[in-house]
Amino acid sequence: MAVVEILVLTLLAGMSMPLGAVIARIERIRPRWLEHEFRHSVIALGGGALLSAVALVLVPDGIEQLDVKAALFWFMLGGVVFMLIDVLLNLFKTTASQLVAMLADFVPESIALGASLALGGSNALLLALLIGLQNLPEGFNAFRELRHSSKLSPWRIITLFAAMALLGPLAGLAGYLWLSHLPSTVAAIMVFAAGGILYSVFQDIAPQVKLARHWGPPMGAVLGFALGIAGHMLTS
Repeated sequence: MAVVEILVLTLLAGMSMPLGAVIARIERIRPRWLEHEFRHSVIALGGGALLSAVALVLVPDGIEQLDVKAALFWFMLGGVVFMLIDVLLNLFKTTASQLVAMLADFVPESIALGASLALGGSNALLLALLIGLQNLPEGFNAFRELRHSSKLSPWRIITLFAAMALLGPLAGLAGYLWLSHLPSTVAAIMVFAAGGILYSVFQDIAPQVKLARHWGPPMGAVLGFALGIAGHMLTS
């Protein structure tokens, strides 16, 4: 039964990526200033959801199984690894930085979700909700990046995102089957992902949110975090 739950939760969370791409594909809002503000608000929503995943699930659950030195090591390592990925993407001038960042969040979080269920954790549903919530704006943003920097057709990009959603169930099952007796390893993965996500928020997401003389986008971040709080309280 747990295997079915993992498959369903991770697949639904992953399908937020192509859903975000579909929204970006059909997005037509007028007047133009509102369309521009909407895009920034969607990005901010993802940032708020990512922060809530770090603050409400990944760090609190992770540090339960680690001492201070181990927690700080894995947290900082996550930030460093994501920074190196960023440096490499910039070095090779890739056109898919948002796509790589999206997968870099999604895969370790799915592993943590599967392992959490194996260890009897109660936050699997909340983590799945937060993963889905953050994948939606990340899919939106990654679609727009690929659409403007590659020759892929819109529906080919959406199909690619749908295929990538299958990585969630695979990662979740890997966490469930191989890490069920290794709570400290699961905790390390959670804290590692938290460090990487925090780096991504301040390196990639927050700088894209600000608009001169517009105040809606920051409220998108507040809304994203608020949805995380609601999920935390409803599933606790």
